[in-house]
Amino acid sequence: MHNSLVPSGANATSTSVVTSGTSAKPHVSLDADIIIRNAPDPVFVSDLEGKILQANDAVYELLGFRTDEVLEQSLSRFISAEETREFTAALREVIERGVTRNTRLNPRSASGEIIPTTLNASALRDADGKVIGAIGILRDMRELDKARAYSDSLIKNAPDPVFVSDLEGKIQQANDAVYELLGFRTDEVLEQSLSRFISAEETREFLAALREVIERGVTRNARLNPRSASGEVIPTTLNASALRDPDGKVIGAIGILRDMRELDKALAYSDSLIKNAPDPVFVSDLEGKIQQANDAVYELLGFRPDEVLEQSLSRFISSEETREFLAALSEVIERGVTRNARLTPRSASGEVIPTTLNASALRDADGKVIGAIGILRDMRSYEKVVRDLRESQSELQEKILDLEKFEEVVVGRELKMIALEKEIENLKREVEKLSQGQSKWT
Repeated sequence: MHNSLVPSGANATSTSVVTSGTSAKPHVSLDADIIIRNAPDPVFVSDLEGKILQANDAVYELLGFRTDEVLEQSLSRFISAEETREFTAALREVIERGVTRNTRLNPRSASGEIIPTTLNASALRDADGKVIGAIGILRDMRELDKARAYSDSLIKNAPDPVFVSDLEGKIQQANDAVYELLGFRTDEVLEQSLSRFISAEETREFLAALREVIERGVTRNARLNPRSASGEVIPTTLNASALRDPDGKVIGAIGILRDMRELDKALAYSDSLIKNAPDPVFVSDLEGKIQQANDAVYELLGFRPDEVLEQSLSRFISSEETREFLAALSEVIERGVTRNARLTPRSASGEVIPTTLNASALRDADGKVIGAIGILRDMRSYEKVVRDLRESQSELQEKILDLEKFEEVVVGRELKMIALEKEIENLKREVEKLSQGQSKWT
């Protein structure tokens, strides 16, 4: 008797059954034999009772048994009674759906080692399409389980709150830092939706972050404000990366929360300093877009807040000064500070206002420069003083010139008077000589 058999999805001629006595044993044809024999993963063929009919070398290498110790043996010889029931249930799923995936099996090897594996199985069918067995592919999970154990250790011992969720936002795992942050017990967190701890709006944002994780593998700095057991709303940021199954498919997310309470306090304090600073102070991003400004800025320029915020600084300064400002930003990124850059913004009235800019780096929670805090100094009064000094200096120089001219005139007159007096003296002496001469002759 000879019948044709096929695995699910294969051609009717790809497998055959050879009958010996009363038992029919599926014998995979040459092409399928080659595929099974050379598959890198352990592959076996079993009937619907779990008897192993065929296996490749990778099976023997995995388990350490000889061929005669595997073929015609029930899989129950190698796995526990409970797993045998699970395998039988997997076979029923193969019969009903044609396939089963990621069933956990832990066969015992010839050396006695328990080997964690996953089983993916597809239906083996006869020529009439009837399922008569299964083709099973085992995946050795030892390295993956080691990696998972290592990642579990990293999560457990991470200083920041770390949790694992599925793609619906249900929390599968969390470390002690999560419970410490929220103040809930383990049973109040695990298997709970994140929506229990955050608002409906933030739940939508979290699901959007999950979609970004699926598409890009990561999401950064999503804002979450979970409510703790005591009712406190805790500001946090979420960085999440993709959690993938052995086939690389994203099955969830590993989320890291950062408690932002202290940082928010620091930001509130810095906001207060900026707001109440006597000098004009503004915050810009690295492209020169103004994110924040204090009242002194609006007073200096005469613009309303909506005319300044979210505007590029290039709206208020010339294109040349915009280039200089971007160069100053580059210096801020490299050195953390820039000093005495010249800016001459144009006010709402059209007045060009001379200022100097001192800027320091604005950093995120990770210390990365994300912008600049700029302090402007109105130089109009200073420049007026400089002009007045220059004018005074000019007037003083004119007066000195006048004095020098006057002195020159006075000194010249004095010299002339001295010369005249000398000449008079000489004349007097001449007159006296003449007088004495006349007296002799008389």
